[in-house]
Amino acid sequence: MEQRVFHGNILPQDLALPLITEFNRGNLKAQSIGDENQILVQIATHEQPQSGGQTALTITLRKVEDGVAVQIGKQNWLGIAASLGKSTLIAWKNPWRLIERLDDIIQDIEYLNLAERVWEVIEQTARSIGATFELSERLKRLVCDYCRTANPVGEPHCVACGAPLGNQQPVTCPKCGFILAPGALTCSNCGYKIG
Repeated sequence: MEQRVFHGNILPQDLALPLITEFNRGNLKAQSIGDENQILVQIATHEQPQSGGQTALTITLRKVEDGVAVQIGKQNWLGIAASLGKSTLIAWKNPWRLIERLDDIIQDIEYLNLAERVWEVIEQTARSIGATFELSERLKRLVCDYCRTANPVGEPHCVACGAPLGNQQPVTCPKCGFILAPGALTCSNCGYKIG
């Protein structure tokens, strides 16, 4: 399951509505359940799709400090595999009958790219709202261990008492937005190599 964190003035419902709008049509249906802190969006084929096999995908939108964590679950591939298998068997028996299955094949290929399309909608929506993988301004503060004063990221010493702040500066993964531990060379969320 892939997870990305979008930092900024964004809520789970800001991402849920565009997903439902985009995917609740044609052979797909989209629905959501949850509250202001966590919403699950499920995208699935109708019971009897006009073409292609059946599939389903669940997206979890969870409110985190100054943003939203998005996690896409594993897609159900069994229906797509069955439909593609049927097309292969038909092509093997009589290649000319494959023309009858073109709609199914095209629909199955589209379903194979469903998770990528979901990420595109989420990232486009987040960008339009101003949410990014970078830390929000509020999280770009370090609290001095001695006097508890908030300091801007990058300050070597506390602006109030002068105590050293060390290398505790927070950073995020440029690929998924996950907040990294100081000095991390690899993102613990997505495995991206930093630097």
